[in-house]
Amino acid sequence: MTLSRRTVLAAVPWLTAIAATPALAGGDESIHVVKDPGCPCCNGWIGHLRDSGFRVTFEERSIEELEAFKRERGIPETLASCHTATIGDYTVEGHVPAADIRRLLAERPAAVGLSVPRMPYGSPGMGPETEREAYDVILVGTDGSGSVFTSYAAA
Repeated sequence: MTLSRRTVLAAVPWLTAIAATPALAGGDESIHVVKDPGCPCCNGWIGHLRDSGFRVTFEERSIEELEAFKRERGIPETLASCHTATIGDYTVEGHVPAADIRRLLAERPAAVGLSVPRMPYGSPGMGPETEREAYDVILVGTDGSGSVFTSYAAA
């Protein structure tokens, strides 16, 4: 079968749309992490994200600057953790598993983003999952409220 120039040119917009679909559907998995320079668990979480296919950039800020960034991004103090990341319009606070970030991007709820408050043992970057303590991933509402997005049982 030979393709005419007209057929090829007519197909270009469709092929372009198909190629762009992952980006339009939230497929851009670039995440930027803001962290305290002295926190090794943040590096563990960054490794978890990279191992899960995310493109990660990061910067280090003083504790005061990091706290101000969390406030600017709408993270209430009660839902804070050790690092704050941005992906698209969302904020990801603490040791949120990559699968939950992907679910957030797929479902696109009207929210600030996700948080794993504190630093629960066994969450990504915080020790082996086989010894994990129970914890919840919280969906942070635009009003600062929180609701359970995912629960992880103790291992």
